[in-house]
Amino acid sequence: MNRSSRRSRITQSSRLLAVLGAFVAASALTAPTSSAQQAQVTASALTATSSAVLQADVAGSAWYTDQATGKVVVTVDSTVSPSEIATLRKAAGDNAKNLRIERTAGKINKLIAGGQAIYAGGGRCSLGFNVRSGSTYYALTAGHCTNIGSTWYTNSANTTVLGTRAGTSFPTNDYGIIRHSNASAADGRVYLYNGSYRDITAAGNAYVGQSVQRSGSTTGLRSGTVTGLNATVNYGNGDIVYGLIQTNVCAEPGDSGGSMFSGSTALGLTSGGSGNCTSGGTTFFQPVTEALSAYGVSIF
Repeated sequence: MNRSSRRSRITQSSRLLAVLGAFVAASALTAPTSSAQQAQVTASALTATSSAVLQADVAGSAWYTDQATGKVVVTVDSTVSPSEIATLRKAAGDNAKNLRIERTAGKINKLIAGGQAIYAGGGRCSLGFNVRSGSTYYALTAGHCTNIGSTWYTNSANTTVLGTRAGTSFPTNDYGIIRHSNASAADGRVYLYNGSYRDITAAGNAYVGQSVQRSGSTTGLRSGTVTGLNATVNYGNGDIVYGLIQTNVCAEPGDSGGSMFSGSTALGLTSGGSGNCTSGGTTFFQPVTEALSAYGVSIF
């Protein structure tokens, strides 16, 4: 190779390196910010998006923040019209891109019509979990159930007393507590509607993807998966509940207050949902740990 050709190749290589260096430098200037900065911006945007959905006040909607995808997942039932969906998007404004709207069959209801049936005020709900504080025994159920009556019975004729309401919280939360009239009647198990029971020995917090079961007096034992956490549900008429567990377990009226569990661990109390146990649906649960803390009681 002659000297002239060698100089030409060196010059070309130098130019190529210069171009590559400029490209790298430009890329560095336009590179994404650190993951911590991204998380901070995303969290702020998602919070604003969630607040906008709340302010839109569309009955029949429920939503939670999916941190993994950076979306506020809004579930709307069959009563929510296209114009109301447009209202949700409009309320979110520039953050509308952070919404993921999904349809669910049927209407989101509180499912009042409550493991085994309990009755009061002409309504039927399901008992969630029996709990205790010292030597005093209580039954946990949904707050929208305990709101309807102070004395609760174990039969529809209202002749066998379960106990007396000792606390109720609905809306915002959805839990209530009934003090057993007869402590010996408090059973620490959940009925599985096949002649057998599941011993519940602890309480825990649900996680997305967890396999769970639900027991209720209308549809018995049903299974499914946790699909979201910290969901907000707008049942309409100002009845908004926060911090619920969203699942694809089916439920129907009368299942309200019933127990949701995984293995021997109590997880939630049935709040409400849409659909039915023929076609399926979406069901929301009040985390049981919150109710236990609020009333100072424990699983036994």
